[in-house]
Amino acid sequence: MEREREDYAVELQDLTVAYDAKPVLWDIDLKIPQGKLMAVVGPNGAGKTTLIKAMLGLLRPVSGAVRFLNGNDNGGDLRSLKNRIGYVPQSGSVDWDFPATVQDVVLMGCYGKLGWIRRPRKADLALARQTLQKVGMAEYASRQISQLSGGQQQRVFLARALVQEAEVYFMDEPFKGVDAQTEKAIVLLLKELKEQGKTVVVVHHDLQTVANYFDWVTLINLRVVASGPVEEVFHEENVQKTYRSTGKLLRSTV
Repeated sequence: MEREREDYAVELQDLTVAYDAKPVLWDIDLKIPQGKLMAVVGPNGAGKTTLIKAMLGLLRPVSGAVRFLNGNDNGGDLRSLKNRIGYVPQSGSVDWDFPATVQDVVLMGCYGKLGWIRRPRKADLALARQTLQKVGMAEYASRQISQLSGGQQQRVFLARALVQEAEVYFMDEPFKGVDAQTEKAIVLLLKELKEQGKTVVVVHHDLQTVANYFDWVTLINLRVVASGPVEEVFHEENVQKTYRSTGKLLRSTV
């Protein structure tokens, strides 16, 4: 009997990434099923952000391959699917002094469909307003992005990703530096994306909330320690394996 093929949002094979000839990710084999809300966790320096950037083509790997949406007839590499991949970077990596309004930033998420020359259509403007309403930022549409708090800025960049209407989203520590209200709002949006069949990959640092926020988890420390459903792989033994080399004494988190 022929085995039914599993559909993956992202598939990595033998991925190795190095900085100045020093490997920071070794031989990563990883399959992320479609429709999952996945946390990437590990200690500082484990390669979490590097993994995200390598998948997004922002870093060139030494070896290996990344494929997207293999269950789709149009699945393939990032170049052919970039309009279907959304990204929310770490807030610290963004130039918040760039002279743009909140609405301008959100509309940047439409440029993959529009190109950089065409002006946004009425439908794009309506979608931007609707998305800002969803993240609780509609009243700030005309405000300069530099005038917002850290939590507000994070909501705006989340809205920019949402208007792209992607199939796979990557988010690098979206909860870092935000208040409790913003964190709750982001969690609700992530779960809504999952309910829509989207795949969301989140670099996450708070072990205490993994089981509440996510249904899939990948634990890494230069290599993949474990990856799979939270209830199967997110347990004390795997957490200790992941953080052991840091010398940090972990209290029970799972």
